Amino acid sequence: MKNWQHSIISGGGSGLGLGLAQRLLRRGGKVSAVDLAVKDEMRALLDQAAADGNGHWQFAEANLTDETAVVKAVNQAVQTFGAPDLAVNSAGIAINKTFAEMRCEKFRRVIDINLNGSCHFAAAVMPHLQPGSRLALIASMAGLVSNYGYAAYGASKFGVVGLATSLRYEYEPLGIGITCVCPPEVKTPLVTAERTPGNASPISLALKDIAGSLDPDYACDDILNGIDRGRWMVISGGSARFTAFMARHFPGGFFTFMLFNIRRLMRKHPLPQVSQT
Repeated sequence: MKNWQHSIISGGGSGLGLGLAQRLLRRGGKVSAVDLAVKDEMRALLDQAAADGNGHWQFAEANLTDETAVVKAVNQAVQTFGAPDLAVNSAGIAINKTFAEMRCEKFRRVIDINLNGSCHFAAAVMPHLQPGSRLALIASMAGLVSNYGYAAYGASKFGVVGLATSLRYEYEPLGIGITCVCPPEVKTPLVTAERTPGNASPISLALKDIAGSLDPDYACDDILNGIDRGRWMVISGGSARFTAFMARHFPGGFFTFMLFNIRRLMRKHPLPQVSQT
């Protein structure tokens, strides 16, 4: 278990970002939560975690699509708690629609938040990171294998994996570590909203079971353990690791397997008619 002194976490007010922030505070660290807002109940959770570990936290407001706002929030965090030794980009959104159902403006919004937001966050924190520090970008299993109905989300997360890979080449020779986190479905508020009836394709939801669904506590513990160990890629859960292995080493067979399941599910869940006007 590593003692991170100051961690800057985007999306620190909910989901995985909140879970990671709580754990770091319980270790006695300082945490800067960069987010659009932090609800009162989430503030209470962060306050309790800080009290449990004698940690300290602050909130810095920023929309990741606004590069200037992200730089301002990171500078504010550094001014209060000093240069970070850990920075985690956890903020993101998902839209689960087939390409035929989705308008390109929705596609651009997902790309802007998930991929461009990762770029903005990395660009803001990198000037403050010193040798021995680490940047972690939360991607997704969708950034390795994607899924039915994930044209926007998959494209954005493939981009995050590519961004992290390039940053690894550029910064690890300078002593700054890069971690790319590719979890399967984690039962966060984002996933709860996605699984609300009518919000996602039943075909997509059934296929997600292949890589498995994780409890948030397990996912956060495993992700932080991977970051502590300095691992390049963190894939949580045995089913997810097996899925990633098969997709990488046996791409033809994996595609055939996916196609078989998609056709089977299409018979069970006929596609809705989509207007072309």
